[in-house]
This record gives sequence, C-alpha cells and structure tokens, in this order.
Amino acid sequence: MKLPFIIIVDDDAHVLRAIQRDVRNEYRDVYRVSATDSANEALELVKELKLKNEIVALFISDQRMPEMEGIAFLEKAKEIFPDAKSILLTAYSDIEVAIKAINDIRLDYYLLKPWSPPDEKLYPILNEMLYDWAENVRMPYEGIRVLGARWSPQSYTAKEFLSRNLIPYQWIDIDYDEPLKELALSITGDINKLPVVLFPDGSNMVTPANNKIAEKVGLQIQAKLPFYDMIIVGAGPAGLAAAVYGASEGLKTLIVEQNAPGGQAGTSSQIENYLGFPSGISGAELARRAATQAKRFGAEILTEEIVSMKIEQPYKILKLSNGLEVSSYAVVFASGVSVRMLEVGGIEQFLGAGVYYGAAMTEAATYKGQDVCVLGGANSAGQGALFFARYANSVTMIVRASSLRKAMSSYLIERIKATANINVLLETEVCSCSGNGKLEKVILKNIPDSKIHELDISAMFIFIGSAPRTEMLNGVIDTDDKGYILTGPDLPRTNNIVNGWNLDRDPYLLETNVPGIFAAGDVRSGSGKRVAAAVGEGSACVGMVHKYLETV
Repeated sequence: MKLPFIIIVDDDAHVLRAIQRDVRNEYRDVYRVSATDSANEALELVKELKLKNEIVALFISDQRMPEMEGIAFLEKAKEIFPDAKSILLTAYSDIEVAIKAINDIRLDYYLLKPWSPPDEKLYPILNEMLYDWAENVRMPYEGIRVLGARWSPQSYTAKEFLSRNLIPYQWIDIDYDEPLKELALSITGDINKLPVVLFPDGSNMVTPANNKIAEKVGLQIQAKLPFYDMIIVGAGPAGLAAAVYGASEGLKTLIVEQNAPGGQAGTSSQIENYLGFPSGISGAELARRAATQAKRFGAEILTEEIVSMKIEQPYKILKLSNGLEVSSYAVVFASGVSVRMLEVGGIEQFLGAGVYYGAAMTEAATYKGQDVCVLGGANSAGQGALFFARYANSVTMIVRASSLRKAMSSYLIERIKATANINVLLETEVCSCSGNGKLEKVILKNIPDSKIHELDISAMFIFIGSAPRTEMLNGVIDTDDKGYILTGPDLPRTNNIVNGWNLDRDPYLLETNVPGIFAAGDVRSGSGKRVAAAVGEGSACVGMVHKYLETV
C-alpha cells in the first residue's frame, strides 16, 4: 500500500528546512514528507494527490505567509482531504487566531515556534495526531477504483463482481466528482461508456467483462493441474463444504465457480437460522470463511464457467469458457440455482438502474431515505426487506401469496411486523415498470379483483425464486422436469435397474446416473433448499466420492 503524505508549508526557508528535517527523520519509514514554501504550490499538490488516489494524513502550515494565511490554506486543503489532521505553526502573538481556528476550521493543534527539542515538543504531538488519524481514517484500497454512475447497469455489474469476490475497490460516482469525471472522459471519449476501472499499475479497462476483471485482479483463472481427484462445480455452501472435507482428507480438489464464492447464499444480507451463529451471519461473510478454509486445506478455486462435459470413464472432462479443459475421476455438481427473471413490460431497461436481483447490498446506501420495494415472499425476500429497512425511508413487500406464512419462517414474519417502515402487500403482482433513465414507478395488480394501482419507487429488489444451473450438462445427466439433477433412489429405473447404469452396485444416495458424478445442494432434485442442508449434502458427498475412488 502507498504510504500516506505529510504536507508541510512555510515561507521561511530556515523554518521549513528545520521542520522538514525533524519530521522526515522520525516518520520517513511510514509517511512520505513533502515540503514547500508556497501555499499555492501546496494546494496544487494536494489536488494532484487526490486525483492520483493518494492520501494525506497531516497538514502542517505556518500562519503568516504572503500568498495566503495558514488558516486559509488549511481550510482549503481539508476540503480536499477532510480526514487529514491539521497543525498550525504560530508565534506567541498568533495564539488567539489559532484558538479561534479550532472552532472555525476544526484545527487539531497549534504549535509554537521553536519546537526544540523535537523529542519533547514535536514528536509526542505528531505521534498523537497520526495515531488518531490512523485509527479512524478509511485507508484507500489497493488502488483499484471504479469510476461510474449511479444509473449505469455496467457500473453495478462491476461493483457487484468485485464486492462478491472480496476484491477491495473504491467506488467513485463521477456525477459528484468533477476531476475524476474529466479523467473518465479523457480515457473513454464518451461519458456514457462506463465504468472505467483504474488499476494500481496505471492501466485501465472500460466496461470490462467479469472474466477480464478476474484475470487482472489475480483471481485464479487457470487450473494448476491437468487432473484432479475431484472437481466441484459451484462454490456455494454445498460446493465449499465438499471442498473443505475433500481437500482436508487428501483429495486433489478443484472448485470451478463462474461468479463468486457463496452462490445464492452469498447474496443474503443475513442468515439467522444457521447452526452455531446465534446472532446470524451475512452470506458474504459465511462464504469468505468457507472459501478461506477450503484454500487452507489446499483446494483451488477457479473463476471460470463450464460450458460442456464429456465422459470417457473413468475420466470426466470439463470444458471451460476460455477453451481449456480440466479432468478428474469424480465430479460433484453443486452449481446451485440462478435467480428467476421477472418478465414484465419495461423491466429490462432498468436492470442495474433501479431493478436488482437479490439483496444487491452494494446499493443499499444509494437508496438511503428513499422508497424501495422488495418482490417476493420467501426467507430471502424477508431478510432483504429487513436489511433495506435500515437505510430506506420505506420498504414495500410485494407478495403473490395470500400470506407470508406460505414460504417464510415465523421468526422473520414477526420481525417484519415489528419494523415500522415495512409495508406488506399480499396477493399482488407487478405488471410493468416505468421511468426516465431509471426506475421511478411500478404498476401493480391486486390478484383477487384485478384492480391496478401505481407505486412510486426508487428501486425494486427481486426475490421470486430460482432455476437450476444445469445447462452445461447437455442431457448427459438425468434431471427432473424442472432441470434439477436426479440422484440415488430418485433416478428413473426399468425393472428396478437405473437406466444406462453398468455397475454391479446401485448408485450412491447423492450419485447421478453416471458413475462418479454426484450432485449436492440446491441443484439436486429433492434437496432441502437451506444453507445447512446444502452444507450437509456437500460434506456427505465426499464420503461417497471416496468409495467411488476405491473402485477406479
């Protein structure tokens, strides 16, 4: 991480050299010290540092300078770096001015000249200032900045990908930052081409695809080995659990995940009914812990998409979207489910500009004090409503069912009832969306009487169910009529024999119609559709993989 700056300004060359020497001698290992005899030059430097995403920890300025007084300089400098500490160098005659500045511009300290010896009169003061600054300031991330706009769908996509993969970044809405708006325009030539992603090495990408960001930020996009004992498709709770148990028991384990660890559960604002977390845990935090645990045991997590699979027993060969292939003896499909899209008039133009699928936690603060709605009536929708109620002026839940109890846990229902700014509309559906460049209104229909009414809204967060992610199977694996993978006793049989099965034994409980291919979690037909159930299935799968590998 770049070292923060200490900026010193004094028009007296002798004083400037003295304080620059003392400060640099003490702090050169942890701060960069810049000194100038011109307040105007110092302000230009401060503006340049802001543009370069640098950070200033402390301003030290003389009071009496010909270009501008120290208080005026500090006031302008703190407009650019409001968290920086400020010290005014004064003579005894300027004490009253310094005291007044403590109230007027939030001056942190005034220092009488001379400050000799510095060990007694300078360093203790600076140590206190810098310690307090370091404890409270939000340091810049590793230089990755996303320049975008609130209503840009592509900006939302980039933020969501970085956030879910736990890649630190700084979001900058260019509508509120003129210098960086000019920078974005100089790069793209078209202010509508957003986002611009700036990287620490000085490079940038304009409206990049997720896989390009993944490659640039150092996510693993190529397998380290050509062959594994077990490949897990999907890094949701089931896949991560299988990876932890498989890798910890010595299996060469690879997870392939096209988006980010956590799956659908990773987008949950709060999981409160998972065993061992009485205060609840966010889906993102649970995913972070599980992914870290899997990696600690040696599992690899590959950020890629699987496009097809072929079987050459005992080998299973998976083709990735980058054209490469990985193979293994056993495959565990834990690819989970994808959100079901809402198909109503006008909705597509507002994706990422007021319409979001899932909790979209990166956008919560954006809608502080505004009216939003949550579409859906299951647990994820309830948790989403409670989460957004912390920020929004009001949250309206739109539910097709006649009661929340049809799909939501009672503890959530009670909490929703107790939250004053959540309103629930039962037996209601969305007909269409409208707005000018952003979502402004949804048209609703009351199902029993078909009456239509409008709801003025700034954002809609959609939780209306899911569909299995099994499109890459291409008929190789048996699924039910909804696309969920069939396993064990649920597999279709003729004369009590699984169709196409060529082994003397029956398929294991979580094994598919192809020996050595297993399914766990939400993608499996008949699964519990709960985080704990997915973790249990992923863990149990590994024991069956071991049994299978003994026969290979």
